[in-house]
Amino acid sequence: MLIYYILTFAISVLLLLVYFYKWHKHFDTLITLLFIFIPIVNLSYVFMSLATNIEEAYMINKITYFGGCYLMLIILLSVFGVCGLKMPKWCRIGLIIITSIVYAGSLTQGYSDVFYKSAELIDYHGVSVIGNKEYGFMHTLFTAMVVVYFILTFAGIIYSYFKKKQVSRKNIYLLFLTETIGFLSFFLFKIFIKYFEVMPLAYDIDLIIFLIIVDRIGMYNITDTAIDSIVETGEMGFISFDFKLHYLGSNETAKRIIKELNELTVDKKVDNDLINSTIIVWINDFINDNQTTDHYFKIEDRIYLFNVSYLFDGFKNRGYHITFKDDTTNQEYIELISNFNHELEDEVKAKTRDIIKMHDNTILGIATIVESRDNSTGGHIKRTSEGVRLLVEEMKKDKNINLSESFYNNVIKAAPMHDLGKIAVDDAILRKPGKFTPEEFEEMKKHPAEGARIINEILDNSVEKEFKQIAINVAHYHHERIDGTGYPEKLKGDEIPIEARIMAIADVYDALVSKRVYKDKFSFEKAYSIIMEGMGTQFDKSLEKYFVAARPNLEKYYSEIEC
Repeated sequence: MLIYYILTFAISVLLLLVYFYKWHKHFDTLITLLFIFIPIVNLSYVFMSLATNIEEAYMINKITYFGGCYLMLIILLSVFGVCGLKMPKWCRIGLIIITSIVYAGSLTQGYSDVFYKSAELIDYHGVSVIGNKEYGFMHTLFTAMVVVYFILTFAGIIYSYFKKKQVSRKNIYLLFLTETIGFLSFFLFKIFIKYFEVMPLAYDIDLIIFLIIVDRIGMYNITDTAIDSIVETGEMGFISFDFKLHYLGSNETAKRIIKELNELTVDKKVDNDLINSTIIVWINDFINDNQTTDHYFKIEDRIYLFNVSYLFDGFKNRGYHITFKDDTTNQEYIELISNFNHELEDEVKAKTRDIIKMHDNTILGIATIVESRDNSTGGHIKRTSEGVRLLVEEMKKDKNINLSESFYNNVIKAAPMHDLGKIAVDDAILRKPGKFTPEEFEEMKKHPAEGARIINEILDNSVEKEFKQIAINVAHYHHERIDGTGYPEKLKGDEIPIEARIMAIADVYDALVSKRVYKDKFSFEKAYSIIMEGMGTQFDKSLEKYFVAARPNLEKYYSEIEC
């Protein structure tokens, strides 16, 4: 039996050495404690077998119960950790307090009857054991605590098997195995083997199983393996600073790329101009914005991508962490694509301008053909377009108008299309030198709606949706009146689109100051007077100030042309 205890102790020490050999900073602290405590507890079994009196046995037994109390708790918490189960902090503290109280009870052996009421030192096959024990209430509490820990551990394993799909099935099987062995060793084997302790062997088996588990955990912890892989390849640079911007250190990759880092002193502020003008500035930007930021910086002939974030130690932020990598290939590719896109964009813009110009010329040509059928002196569409432009220029100066630049441009471009509907009017009516009869006027009044229909068909697949709608509105409603007596829809006030209201002023003004076969042209003064008299009835009163402001330019324009 003594040889058995010595062997189990030796095996536990050997397993501890193996664990230290395999140890990684990412291993769980509780598992590390497990590997440290078990050899100590197994050693207590060796000393117990060599005890010469009951007092000495009691002293050694207190170490053994340390394993019985705290190792059970450590195994429980380790299983929860491997299974990814989070135990509330208050619960962990509560379990530690309960365990400490129970263990404190075990420390009364030889002094009080709360744990052992009585016991004797017995020679069993050449080794000393404590026998003929009469237990006190604290030992009963100890047994109850161990049972609860076994139940909680098994419950955690079973719950993880059914609910935690992200936990390794193999690890769950291994945990279940170690708990089963522990349970059998602690309770069932003692029924059949009275003085032979199976727990040292069970502890060694636990260590072997946990060695397998920690080896597997290293593969399943994607975050840790990714970090290790990045560090191992040497492609990423790491630099750290505390919250006071004292330099904490950097990896070899960072020092190789940024040679100035080799001149910095740990725990001192940076005294290098290059790092102060780059990394320290980036950290201050991060402090102000409180969000992760990316920065590009060229070192020699390479472009590096720098990222600033918090330095996190697993519990809280301790400073600032800078990572960087060579992004030259990616940036060169982006630049190549960007240059290609710019060239393609310029080519598309040029082609689009040609198409729009051809599109506009086609529409203007159609409008000119329509105008050639009229009995006016010609040039009406050109003059009204200029009239619209002069009115719009004054409107642009008013910052209180919520109209876009594209709107203004589209109104000017749509002006030549306002009379397209006349193409559907009979020549006998359109070219009549005198006034229209009521029937002829009714026929003439159809041209706005007809113009809107034609424009809708011409611009049916146009990508310029705004221009299409404005052109339709200009053609359809430029003969509407603010007082509702216009045509073809008898709209009034704001029911009339603003673009049609602008067109109406330019259209009538041109008709007044231009010569027709049925009338001479009016003077600028008379035309101005007629337009002003119509403000609020025929024309939009809110456009009056822009017409007044445009008057000098309108009169200058019409003075320089033959109309």
